[in-house]
Amino acid sequence: MNNEDTGLLRLIAVFKLLKVATLIASGFIALGLTHADVGTVLERWVLKMGLDPGSSLLNHAIQRICEIPQDQVWELGAVSFIYAALFATEGIGLWFAKRWAEWFTVIITGSLIPFEAYEMFRRPTSLRVIVFAVNIAVVAYLIYRIIHEPRRGDRRSASSNASASEVNAASDSAQECISGSLRQRRGL
Repeated sequence: MNNEDTGLLRLIAVFKLLKVATLIASGFIALGLTHADVGTVLERWVLKMGLDPGSSLLNHAIQRICEIPQDQVWELGAVSFIYAALFATEGIGLWFAKRWAEWFTVIITGSLIPFEAYEMFRRPTSLRVIVFAVNIAVVAYLIYRIIHEPRRGDRRSASSNASASEVNAASDSAQECISGSLRQRRGL
């Protein structure tokens, strides 16, 4: 595997690990909101961050968040941590260029693409389109790698197969030599 391949795998790993950081932060925020007045907490955050409290977009977002039932807020937090664990597994495995991580990423990311497509067509945003395109590119690249690059274990098994055939050839030569020597002694 050359440096370019490792670089692309590490770029994908960084992308996955950024998702992990976002999901963990989202999970902690959601869990922090489970037993609080969500509207008041969000209003305080808006003021602390220096955002415009009169922004219609911001007010719409706060209103939508406040409409989420408390039990679903806890579920969102829990699901965020589960996805973070999956993405962390992918990211760490890809960082170390593990073949299992390539397969794992293709399966997990590939299985989420139909849901991303549905959401993208239902409510298209530039962020959804970008994430969708990146995920398709990641899956396509990893499938290409899996199909066209020999597994690292195959190189070892190929060399061990060569060693085994050399041993067999040496063994056959030794047997011929012994058989020939026995025939000479017996006068055959």
